[in-house]
This record gives sequence, structure tokens and C-alpha cells, in this order.
Amino acid sequence: MHYIPLLYLSPFIWSSACFFYCHLSWISKIQVNQPAVLRRAEQIQARRMVKKEWQAAWLLKAVTFIDLTTLSGDDTSSNVQRLCYKAKYPIREDLLKALNVHDKGLTTAAVCVYPARVCDAVKALKAAGSTIPVASVATGFPAGQTHLKTRLEEIRLAVEDGATEIDVVINRTLVLTGQWEALYDEIRQFRKACGEAHLKTILATGELGSLTNVYKASMIAMMAGSDFIKTSTGKETVNATFPVAIVMLRAIRDFFWKTGNKIGFKPAGGIRSAKDSLAWLSLIKEELGDEWLTPELFRIGASTLLSDIERQIYHHVTGRYAAYHDLPMS
Repeated sequence: MHYIPLLYLSPFIWSSACFFYCHLSWISKIQVNQPAVLRRAEQIQARRMVKKEWQAAWLLKAVTFIDLTTLSGDDTSSNVQRLCYKAKYPIREDLLKALNVHDKGLTTAAVCVYPARVCDAVKALKAAGSTIPVASVATGFPAGQTHLKTRLEEIRLAVEDGATEIDVVINRTLVLTGQWEALYDEIRQFRKACGEAHLKTILATGELGSLTNVYKASMIAMMAGSDFIKTSTGKETVNATFPVAIVMLRAIRDFFWKTGNKIGFKPAGGIRSAKDSLAWLSLIKEELGDEWLTPELFRIGASTLLSDIERQIYHHVTGRYAAYHDLPMS
């Protein structure tokens, strides 16, 4: 595993509980070594991808990390139902049989919808006899600019409707103005409102201004009790990129080394091709190791990625590419 120093920071000692207030002064001194981050990102992107049966195996593994998502203004109960069916049966049965994995119970990691569509997703998955988790975006997604009371209530309602994972968005103003204590307090309230549901904190890295802010926001989100940190809403101009991912993954690694707590990572936004998914899996393997290559610690937020993965699997099995209308729609 390669290690390039990404941070300029003074030494400090973590307590076992890693309380935020003990380390506020340390957080303010963090500076990310941007040239080192960019060099590391170039290394990852220059790597050759696996081929043939190895590629097919990695693509099937990538399917198990996908939070299959629909976040459109015209979402209805019928297209959510269709999405849930695709989540349970992500790859055509004949293709899985050809690869001898038809009995492995391959599904996506979760289905992700707006709060108003959680009931539809829960109902559809129950009818299909599936235990795939339902995730819901919340807290004024995607901008996070509504009143805190409203944002907290949105979390509670989504949980009441059956969501077991909540993807919250932070108020970016708190990061841009250096209000780290307020950011910590906000995420702590999100954590409490989630109850037993997993908390995935979206940092909206494309709107945080700098890689240093990305690291600080990542660390504070983990200190505040996030189960995952997530790059983007998918609605920003700039979404998941390798430089911000490297900074977030190094924050996760630093947090683990100092506390022993494993926090998950979710890139989202702009990940559309099978080739993209392989690059992301390679990045996780190199930065965090095989322990993180599990749906409990790694997710990919995507709406169209699965279609391209299935198309590549079709090509691997048949030797030709299918038209998109030849494959089940998500």
C-alpha cells in the first residue's frame, strides 16, 4: 500500500473516545498537501484495469456495493417498484447461470429514494420477499438549507416509514465559515434522530472550497457518529472525484488508526460506467484494504451504473454487446 504524506499537522494525542471538543484546536491547524493528493490521484487513474474473467468477477462484486438510486422529481410508486425489482435481480438470470453464480443471491446493497417514496420502496421489497435495506436522503436534500427543526423531522419521518439508512446533507455554510463546533453539533443531532438507522453523512465536497475543508469535515462527521461519509449528493456541479476521495479515505484511515472504529465510504455522483466502478474498487483496496470491500463499509451511489455493468457482463458471456433495450430496465 502506497503512502504519500497528505497532511501538514502538529502531533497530538487522541483519547480512546475521540471527543471532538478535546481536539478542536488540532482540527483548525490541519492543512492538506494538495500536490501529493493530485499525484496519488494520477497514479490511480493510470492503472490498467483487470480483464476477462477477473473483470467479470470484480464487476459482479461492484454490483453488491451499489445503492441503486432514483432521486427525480417525477418519481412515482411504479418506478420505485421497478427499481426495487431491479435491486433484487440486478443481472439477468441466464448471464448469472453462464457464470455459475446464479445461486449466490446477488443483489444491490440498498435502494435509495426520497423520503416521500420510502413507503413505496418498503412495500415493494416486502412483496418481493427481499431484505434489501431502504435508504432515504434527508435534511433538506440536496442543499441542506432548510431549518434544522424541519431537517430533523424529515429524518424521523423517513425512519418511521421504514428507512434503515439515512443519507443526510450538511449545511455547507458551516464548513465554508469554519464553524466546526456547530457542524459537529448538527451532525450529532442527525445521529440522535436516526436512532438505530445507519447515518451516512453527505459532505457535498464540490462545494466545500478546498481539500483541507474536505478532510476537516470528514473527521468531524466521523467524530459526531456517522457510520459512513459520502462525497456528494449527485446534484452538485462537481461530484465524486479521486482527489477528494483520497482525502476522505485518508481521514477514514487516520480515524481507524487512532480509535479502532471503521467508518464506511460512499462515492456518489458521476459514476456511470463499469470501468469507473473498477477504478473505485481499486482505490478502496489500495487505500483501506480488503476489509473495506464489503457493503457494510463501502457503497457506490448510482442510478445508471448498473445498466453498464450488466451490459459488460453480457459482452463477457456472449462476446457481443447488447442494446440497452435487451436488458431489464432499472
